[in-house]
Amino acid sequence: SLVVLGSFVAWEAKISHPMLKLRFFRDRHFSVAAAAETLGVFGLLGALFLQTQFLQFDLGNSPLQAGLRILPMAATLVASAALSPIISRTIGVKLTVAAALAAIAGGLWQISTVSLVATTYGTVVPGLLLIGFGAGLLLPTATNSVVGSVPKGDSGMGSATNAVALQVGGALGVGVIGSVMSTRYQDRLTVALAGQHVPTAVTHTILGSLGGALAVAANVRGTTGAALAHAARSAFMSGLQVSLAVGALVAITGALIVLACLPFRASRESPDPDSDDV
Repeated sequence: SLVVLGSFVAWEAKISHPMLKLRFFRDRHFSVAAAAETLGVFGLLGALFLQTQFLQFDLGNSPLQAGLRILPMAATLVASAALSPIISRTIGVKLTVAAALAAIAGGLWQISTVSLVATTYGTVVPGLLLIGFGAGLLLPTATNSVVGSVPKGDSGMGSATNAVALQVGGALGVGVIGSVMSTRYQDRLTVALAGQHVPTAVTHTILGSLGGALAVAANVRGTTGAALAHAARSAFMSGLQVSLAVGALVAITGALIVLACLPFRASRESPDPDSDDV
């Protein structure tokens, strides 16, 4: 992937009509705002990926019930998105985007700290609301900065770059946060299963996911089944703690980058479309 990316950059730098004008990245309204979106969506989609599993497998909600319990976060996102233009005009793009990333980090950290076997839906709601609030502030403000920093004739290029930043952030968030969760879950359960005579195929099922482990526990039943279910839930919540803490660290790092590098106000002048490409 690095070779492909490097080849793309080299090609775009030398051709006369590039798909992506690399000089746009000189403008921090463009490059830093796009990076902020990537880092924010990293935590947002990573959290959604894990929270749906928590709601369904750990709390026993149906897919519909889990979706309904995510709605408060979505409603908060919509409300804060509507307020984001007013807030950004009042305190500036820099502080709005930084505050948004800090809110996402705070929400992830709150859920991480309360993630225990006895955790209920009500205890994670504050974190979900914070994440939704931050995402609602971040996405419109950063998108406006990215698209508004390019000439009108290149608005499609700016919009496409913005979409790629979101997609990369989401893919990395699900991949990295999910991998941290899986590694922690498997490590904890491997220790719990040590010394137990469990068939290889069953072990793979147990270590594959919380849902698989709970299905095995339901089939085993009795004291052994209850112990397996408790160990699986404990391992899952431990993984949730660590993985969401990673997401919080990424988001707060993004906030610091924004405070250091993103200009205070939105770009008033677009780059000269006739200037030379990098």
